Amino acid sequence: MTGADKRDSAPGEMMLSIALLYWSLHDRLDCSGPDLSKRERLVLMRLPTPRRMGDLARTMQLLPSTLTVLADGLEKRGLVERQRDPDDRRAWLLELTKEGHAARCELNEVVEIALREATGLPEDDLEVFGALLLRIRDHIMADGLPKGLPF
Repeated sequence: MTGADKRDSAPGEMMLSIALLYWSLHDRLDCSGPDLSKRERLVLMRLPTPRRMGDLARTMQLLPSTLTVLADGLEKRGLVERQRDPDDRRAWLLELTKEGHAARCELNEVVEIALREATGLPEDDLEVFGALLLRIRDHIMADGLPKGLPF
């Protein structure tokens, strides 16, 4: 492959590498703990602080009724609780319980290990990569959520 061929394929290779990383992480997190469904784990990941259920459903591109079912299951396990939003009594906030925070911390540890294993990057490079990903996310989200996210 010539130098010109390498330059011509670089954007395509970057895109394919991103897809490969996604699927590698997807596989690694598919069977990870705590003992929750993938969607339930994503709800926990998106709850560092209490959030309105409607906002969370929009962010996750779920029907409100789907999020309600997920919240019901997490609530039965003692991981989340619902509170009325003090700013709008018609809305519900979803927040982690003490057990929910512990499960979220465990999940964060699993995610960190999965990222290290999937990328093979040393800590310093992983921090730079993470910062770049957050910048990319912010750039994409500036125009709103892309349609058809897989999560």
